[in-house]
Amino acid sequence: MVIDAEGKRLLSQRVANDEATLLKLISTVATMADGGEVTWAIDLNAGGAALLITLLIAADQRLLYIPGRTVHHASGSYRGEGKTDAKDAAVIADQARMRRDLQPLRPGDDIAVELRILTSRRTDLVADRTRTINRLRAQLLEYFPALERAFDYSTSKAALLLLTGYQTPDGLRRAGAARLAAWLGKRKARNADAVAAKALQAAHAQHTVIPGQQLAAAMVARLARR
Repeated sequence: MVIDAEGKRLLSQRVANDEATLLKLISTVATMADGGEVTWAIDLNAGGAALLITLLIAADQRLLYIPGRTVHHASGSYRGEGKTDAKDAAVIADQARMRRDLQPLRPGDDIAVELRILTSRRTDLVADRTRTINRLRAQLLEYFPALERAFDYSTSKAALLLLTGYQTPDGLRRAGAARLAAWLGKRKARNADAVAAKALQAAHAQHTVIPGQQLAAAMVARLARR
């Protein structure tokens, strides 16, 4: 979306995130400005906008950053559909025209970019682990609630290790405390005796076999290995 100093719309079109296409857009806008100052504005400062940001900075273009939440709050005062790409573009352009408190985007150094990438990756891994633990607990709760509440699976590696080999009440009872502790100890589990005792206590609390237990137990074992 391109507007002039009075807010009049000069250009509105969807543009592919492609180097040649973006360079052509930058050139077109510069031509429209006819030597005048051009201000670009964007509501992303990384991710899919990285190519456009890099091209604009390399072309010495003035680029402002408008946080997404700012666009969201501002859009309520504009007419039109609740949320569309075209409306968001119009809001961003108009806010850039009127506001004087927006911060310019500057090129990031390699270290800062790499730290952001690594931090995002760690966040994704933590979220994936949380989802996995939640799925595991939900599955256990369905067929073996006593074992589900026996451990904090988000912190106990020994409990997760136990589930890779034993997931059902009858299986735990058949193994017995000594065999369970030895099995865990052989795999370097901490507090093997205590974990085995607590698991066996849960096993003795349930003798009813829930329908679908075999498949659910297999899924628990798979989740525990992740």
